[in-house]
Amino acid sequence: METAKKIKVETTVHIPVEKVWEYWTEPAHIKKWNNASDEWHTPVAENDLRAGGKFLSRMEAKDGSFGFDFSGIYDEVILHEVIAYTLGDGRKVKITFKGLENGTEVIETFDAETSNPIEFQQQGWQAILDNFKKYAEQASI
Repeated sequence: METAKKIKVETTVHIPVEKVWEYWTEPAHIKKWNNASDEWHTPVAENDLRAGGKFLSRMEAKDGSFGFDFSGIYDEVILHEVIAYTLGDGRKVKITFKGLENGTEVIETFDAETSNPIEFQQQGWQAILDNFKKYAEQASI
């Protein structure tokens, strides 16, 4: 099997790592930021945050025209540092959280899928990450 191309997206959120972690992992928060555009939403989010635990986010177009489940199983969870998981299709994802003096660096690295161009995948994941940053910074005011 050929090795999947890795894609990386990143941002710096200007709040402490403990808050970033809370907003990233708690279902009530996930429902509020987990979309790439305002036309989408996440009506369902479940998260068993531990190695071997499962997560599920149901992502849907607000007009009801399309939706899909984004789910997988956690491979590694290190509080305030690392979340790694395997998606249902076998692709790997790793998120690192690094506390900085003025906030938290969040870096996501994931295996590309073969249905869509790399640039499209990177833009979509970056849009969701940017939405997370906006939500987290506003929620912590």
